[in-house]
Amino acid sequence: MAKFIQSLINGLNLGSVYALTALGYTMVYGIIRMINFAHGDFIMVGGFTLFYTIPVMRAMGLPLWFSVFAAIAVCVVVGVLTEQIAYKPVRGQGSTTALITALGMSLILENGALVVFGSAPRNVSPMFDLPTLKFGPVSTPGTTILTLVIGIVVMILLMVFIKNTKLGAAMRAVPEDKIASTLVGVNVNHIITATFAIGSGLAAVASMMYTTSYVSIKNEMGITLGLKAFVAAVLGGIGSIPGAMLGGLMLGIIEIMVKVYMLPGAYEAVTYLILIIVLLVKPSGLMGKNISEKV
Repeated sequence: MAKFIQSLINGLNLGSVYALTALGYTMVYGIIRMINFAHGDFIMVGGFTLFYTIPVMRAMGLPLWFSVFAAIAVCVVVGVLTEQIAYKPVRGQGSTTALITALGMSLILENGALVVFGSAPRNVSPMFDLPTLKFGPVSTPGTTILTLVIGIVVMILLMVFIKNTKLGAAMRAVPEDKIASTLVGVNVNHIITATFAIGSGLAAVASMMYTTSYVSIKNEMGITLGLKAFVAAVLGGIGSIPGAMLGGLMLGIIEIMVKVYMLPGAYEAVTYLILIIVLLVKPSGLMGKNISEKV
């Protein structure tokens, strides 16, 4: 039982990272119905930003977690530039073109990081010094609890923002009817740019959560983390904010359980098998809605 509880805690920790990453996918898909496969690479950019800014914060005598604000700023700039330079010109040219462009941007960012930072893994200095809590034979690192709490708080704030602000209302209106939104004064281009900015900012927070638990970063981390988060978003219901959170937590728990109780090397195969099953059985995911298109 102690082994199971410990595995469950570890799964929630990993799932929190997947969940916050999946929220970024959901934000973009919910507005422009596009899968931004470069989102995982925004997290990689945030990770390297943390690597270089944490020593600066230490030298200035500031709390190390202040570096996340620098990561948010850098990720927002990278995300908005990506949208303006790569995605905006192909908007309206079909989903296949958008998908290929997103994959191309992912490769550009990944290989650009390889050129700039090299292929060697970098260890990010811990930003938080939290004690490990022990409940009998079960130990829970304070960073695990922090990661889970941050994920839940971000999800709640995002839901409140979408439902109770003018910008959030515009974000809900644009995917329903872009033409009608334009007619009532909504600037669709500005809304899409704002969506990418928010999603990229979430990527920076996800990079903070990732480096807090797993420390090591490299240029290839974005593609793997992005694909896992995509599976989580599909599992929970892509386009659904609580669905992204649920899907991420479930996927993290499943992966850890497979590692502990089944074949350790088979967890990634199980992850993508889940994606196939969901697409075959319930494409809308656990909390997504079936959207019928008029012909």
